[in-house]
Amino acid sequence: MSTIPRLVIAAPASGSGKTTVATGLMAAFTEAGLTVSPHKVGPDYIDPGYHALATGRPGRNLDAYLCGTDQVAPLFLHGAASADLAVVEGVMGLYDGASGLGELASTAQVAKLLRAPVVLVVDASAQSRSVAALVHGFASWDPEVRLAGVILNKVGSDRHEELLRAALDESGVPVLGALRRAPQMQTPSRHLGLVPVAERQAEALESVRAQAAQVREGCDLKALLALAHSAPELPGTAWDPARAVAQGAEGAAAVPGKPVVAVAGGAAFTFSYAEHAELLAAAGAEVAVFDPLRDERLPSGTQALVIGGGFPEVYAPELSANAPLRRAVVALAASGAPLVAECAGLLYLSRSLDGKPMCGVLPADARMSQRLTLGYREAVALEDNALAVAGTRVRGHEFHRTVLEPGAGTSPAWGMTHPARRVEGHVQDGVHASYLHVHWAAEPSLARRLTRNAAARPPLETLCG
Repeated sequence: MSTIPRLVIAAPASGSGKTTVATGLMAAFTEAGLTVSPHKVGPDYIDPGYHALATGRPGRNLDAYLCGTDQVAPLFLHGAASADLAVVEGVMGLYDGASGLGELASTAQVAKLLRAPVVLVVDASAQSRSVAALVHGFASWDPEVRLAGVILNKVGSDRHEELLRAALDESGVPVLGALRRAPQMQTPSRHLGLVPVAERQAEALESVRAQAAQVREGCDLKALLALAHSAPELPGTAWDPARAVAQGAEGAAAVPGKPVVAVAGGAAFTFSYAEHAELLAAAGAEVAVFDPLRDERLPSGTQALVIGGGFPEVYAPELSANAPLRRAVVALAASGAPLVAECAGLLYLSRSLDGKPMCGVLPADARMSQRLTLGYREAVALEDNALAVAGTRVRGHEFHRTVLEPGAGTSPAWGMTHPARRVEGHVQDGVHASYLHVHWAAEPSLARRLTRNAAARPPLETLCG
């Protein structure tokens, strides 16, 4: 059993301001001297970057679809270890989950799994007394969800606030804050959501500070902290990466020799779950982060390469101009070393992106599209490869506005089984490249297999020498 003070910040719908409020609360409590653990419901990579900036701790995702309901509390306990307070930002509307699957992966489900009180952020800009009916509906819809307070957002004036508070007095749900409309709190967006922290570090820090200041002024932090402390004990054991990679037929011992696994980072490749690096390290790897926008070489001794998601389409000219690094990636791939690429990494390994030369490891070309591809997926590995053995089943997430032609190679990375049956991605030699984002905490064998395959390869300097 563990007692971690915790709050879930939810909303009736997307666009209500829960990211602003959650990040502002994280920053305000951190500035007050508390150690705050930040969490995000769902597969989103961008919001956790702002959470990390606000708290100084890794932003972590809690996704009941990707990782399973039984992993939500253990992953939370792992991330929140030694924290004074945990703040969990929800996804979409409170009761919105995976399409067609009821409450699965919804904020409401995660709140119940965490036994955490919920604070509802309501966009009050175009209503007054009706806010009470809205809050009453959300509070009564599922009696297992403890909707314990409301924060009113985008309040127009003192008189407007009086009307809203008077109406909510009748609902029985206390008002824990009221925030005025504040343009300076807006965070810029583009085709896939907010602009990541890594692309606007100074401006993002200023934005987070502004959010903290407005939350301090408009919210009852003392009452919110007391509410967090009212959360009951949470049963279960914290997730542990070493224990996770030790499970399975390949045995418990970490790979000897500390094979170097290079992981792409920087502004172009910001999408990664914190647990991935932890699993690689637990499996015996030395994780070496590099920036394909700036570094002309792969890290010393590289034996495997992981290129996650991000925005290569924004930086295509700069990525293309770094010809020395592109040549190093090609040499590594030609050696048969493991290269695992997700979404942005898939595009980087292609021949071209919007006409700009990329690495050319894959016989495919990528371009921007007006169509958004978005949704949860179920998939199976069709053959043994650098990442997975044939038959490995995973749940993943697609999120992109690009098209790769051809989308699948002669040896596809995955056979999609839900919501539609199709093949996707490319497997060739040691390369596994796909649009599918997978959370390795749900399938630790991926990190273990990648690390073992890395250990079997000679270091990069040996290849080049």
